[in-house]
Amino acid sequence: MLRTIFSIGLFAVLGLIALKFIFGIFGIAFVLFYALLKLAVKIGLILLVVYFIIRVVSPNTARNLRERWSGRA
Repeated sequence: MLRTIFSIGLFAVLGLIALKFIFGIFGIAFVLFYALLKLAVKIGLILLVVYFIIRVVSPNTARNLRERWSGRA
């Protein structure tokens, strides 16, 4: 039983070391990915607002845009 407790503790410590190592190496990639994700969300929200404005002002243009990008309903 004591051996099981120590082996679980050992695997937990090794897992923490591995996570520190992985995030240390790939930290820049995660930061870059997060920054690009934030930028994509901002652009998507802006385009969504523009689409809804077009939909209110000119429904026919909005229908043409929807058909161009997603096909006919």
